[in-house]
Amino acid sequence: QVQVAESGGGLVQPGGSRRLSCEVSGSSSVYYRAWYRQAPGKQREFVASIVNPGITNFGDFVKGRFTISTDNAKNTAYLQMNSLKPEDTAVYSCYVQSSEPAASSWGQGTQVTVSS
Repeated sequence: QVQVAESGGGLVQPGGSRRLSCEVSGSSSVYYRAWYRQAPGKQREFVASIVNPGITNFGDFVKGRFTISTDNAKNTAYLQMNSLKPEDTAVYSCYVQSSEPAASSWGQGTQVTVSS
């Protein structure tokens, strides 16, 4: 069973930075990792993705503020968020796809609050 665990959320001031982590267990063949977010009263929104061997994609709102990366030795993906704004406040969830086992899995999410 593939399990996904996010961490790194918390309270950050506007203009600050935060790094989220997405650790996967139960599979060593994850080929797609993505971050989504959902703010209160809004639909889930695509943030960023990374596909082996390192092809990245970002939501339009990111505008160069976020980066996504992976540490294959740790089976972990990271979302580095800079220049955070209050409108970035949301629950950030990690989504992965693996080939062994063939599965698509979501984490529970981690809350990021941008406020002074």
